[in-house]
Amino acid sequence: MSFYVLALLIGVVAGLRALTAPAAVSWAAHLGWLPLQDTPLAFLGFTATPYIFTVLAIAELITDQLPKTPSRTVPMQFGARLVLGGLSGAAIGAAHGSLPGGLIAGLIGAVIGTLGGARARGALARAFGRDLPAALIEDVIAIAGAAWIVTALH
Repeated sequence: MSFYVLALLIGVVAGLRALTAPAAVSWAAHLGWLPLQDTPLAFLGFTATPYIFTVLAIAELITDQLPKTPSRTVPMQFGARLVLGGLSGAAIGAAHGSLPGGLIAGLIGAVIGTLGGARARGALARAFGRDLPAALIEDVIAIAGAAWIVTALH
């Protein structure tokens, strides 16, 4: 599969759950599945980095369930998804000799994931009559998608 498609898809994951994408990419780099040595993004494969991103991703999964969590479409949340989707896509691109191409694909994916994810979650929440089941389905999709993407990199 084209690394551009994988970079786009990891961006979509970032749009769903901002920190799941860099956590997955960081684990892939740390495990040697994503060769980032000698790139500006080598830090993603450092020993502590995947653990830090994993703790942050778990915290995000928990805080997403809280009633006062802002919408992913507000500027700060949307911006974070763009940055982390771009970073994650850039890592996939850098490992394949095209950091800028991966960055752009990750950014586009983050927009798709953010806007599409908000719309899909809203529809699911309306269908269920409450948000929690929709949020949990979105969690599973983001985690499973990230796992599939990094496995495809291996």
